[in-house]
Amino acid sequence: MIPIGRGQRELIIGDRQTGKTAVILDTIINQKGSGVICIYCAIGQKRSTIAQVVKALTDAGAMEYTIVVASSAAEPASLQYIAPYAACAMGEYFRDNKMHAVTFYDDLSKHAQAYREISLLLRGRRDARRFRVTCFISTRACWNAPQSSTTSWAQVR
Repeated sequence: MIPIGRGQRELIIGDRQTGKTAVILDTIINQKGSGVICIYCAIGQKRSTIAQVVKALTDAGAMEYTIVVASSAAEPASLQYIAPYAACAMGEYFRDNKMHAVTFYDDLSKHAQAYREISLLLRGRRDARRFRVTCFISTRACWNAPQSSTTSWAQVR
């Protein structure tokens, strides 16, 4: 693996059972004493797998600086969908308070699967036409807005 700097993203790609979670656990454990808050987000995994991860972190003394956001496979799709956003919000909190944090999302493919399930349940369109409508509404609001340069967007809405 190539070390990355702060503010960067890295994707761990591999086949099943190749140790992607083990790489994440080693990275979290190696953050001890560095002042970095670690956020581990487990999406759509078995509860027993999540419990093993928490036990490994507890045994290594990493739970002092680690937050675990878990949405197991037994949870509804809506909770699996929202879990990464909750983890991201926690990371943004630490960033806004001038602290360092690293967030690990362990299995974003389950997040995409939950999104598709919710989309089908709500009978939402999965194509780009939905965005055209949004842009059209925004453009129309812009055309109907007063032409004064002193009017802010908050006053228009």
